Amino acid sequence: MSHSVAGEPPSAGRRAAPLTTAVYSAAEWDLLTDLPGRVLVAAATPGPGRPPRGVAAGLAGLDAVAAGRAFDSDLIRAVVAAIYARHDGATDRDERLTDLVDLLAAARAAVRVLRRRADPADSAAYRQWVESVAARVCRAGEAAPSPADRRFLDRLAGALDLR
Repeated sequence: MSHSVAGEPPSAGRRAAPLTTAVYSAAEWDLLTDLPGRVLVAAATPGPGRPPRGVAAGLAGLDAVAAGRAFDSDLIRAVVAAIYARHDGATDRDERLTDLVDLLAAARAAVRVLRRRADPADSAAYRQWVESVAARVCRAGEAAPSPADRRFLDRLAGALDLR
């Protein structure tokens, strides 16, 4: 499976069979479905050396998440469907959403879950997709990410076992 870093799906090769989410525990599934949103929020949150983000950056992140609906990965399509079906508001988790240490730990935990439970191609596609959400937010409205954004993206890629 090949996906661009910007999160666009390949033009062909979609599988018709739905993913059975029963292979994941409730906690594992929550981790996999929460991570893209947490990454979007962390990437959009200004920090030392990171510029403030506008609405365009948030929309770019939402677009990157939504792009997962067209991926040829059953896992990604199931995660996006679960994100869109969720009605819990997730407001009780707002405080931890922007904690970078916690976010990177969650990314590493997701990688461990994917290694145990997911097809290797779905695992790789999911990890690349999550990284693409952050990349699109960090690149929204800018020619290139700031040095601090590049450090954030490198740390995230490391946590996702992409580097």
